[in-house]
Amino acid sequence: MSAERRRYLLLLPAPEEEWARLPESEHELGMENHRRFHEALAARGHELVLTSPLEPSSEAISMRNTGRGSVVVTDGPFTETVEQIVGFYLVESADEQDLIEIVRAFAEGGDHVELRRLASA
Repeated sequence: MSAERRRYLLLLPAPEEEWARLPESEHELGMENHRRFHEALAARGHELVLTSPLEPSSEAISMRNTGRGSVVVTDGPFTETVEQIVGFYLVESADEQDLIEIVRAFAEGGDHVELRRLASA
């Protein structure tokens, strides 16, 4: 009997302005870290379902219920913080502990990662 596969969302928060100022060589190192992460996931039986960088938070559109029967739509991110979610991974895995080890190695390459289990429907 095989282990139950679960889905995990890996959120990638980063300081957008700082990232934009990094030299190209630093961006290349970051992309190499992502490539190694993809390879490790595949080699160890985890399925990369979807991944993508996000457009800058300045392009976000936030909708907030006023509690008075209307919704306010504003430009920009919902939160006012230095770090914003700049990308994500959606991964399916039957081995959470192994996935954590792979994500830990990814984070050692310089990325901050928040791993969240998707709730069962």
